[in-house]
Amino acid sequence: MASDLNTVTVVGRLTRDAELKFTGTGLQICSFSIANNYRRKSGEEWIEETNFFDAVMMGRRAEALHKYLTKGTQIGIEGALRQNRWEKDGQTRSRVEIFVNDLQLFGSPSGNRSGAAPAGQESRAGKSFGSYSQPPAGESDEFEDDVPF
Repeated sequence: MASDLNTVTVVGRLTRDAELKFTGTGLQICSFSIANNYRRKSGEEWIEETNFFDAVMMGRRAEALHKYLTKGTQIGIEGALRQNRWEKDGQTRSRVEIFVNDLQLFGSPSGNRSGAAPAGQESRAGKSFGSYSQPPAGESDEFEDDVPF
């Protein structure tokens, strides 16, 4: 039997400064919210829409990165959806959030990287969220010959 898959990747901007809390056992918990903009066509015009996602990251990386996670900073996250359930006033409530496994800082709110974490502070996600680069000088993306069929 195949196992289930629960993976999500989002690139967007933080809607607020990250909050860092500690459990009774000292586990670091960093929570934040990310806005992801997208466009869709409605008739003849394009409509811009925004989705908002709550996210949580745990551990030493969460503590190290939280000071760089400020409102407006563009980030990329990879993780899994997690549903929290609890009871309040006799009613069951739930909330879905992204449990972050990897995080990449793309830049500060002003667009420069001065607010970005030092290379040693960034998570290993940098490789998976790398940006496209031009081919080295003398090399090209174009084919020199026609397609052989």
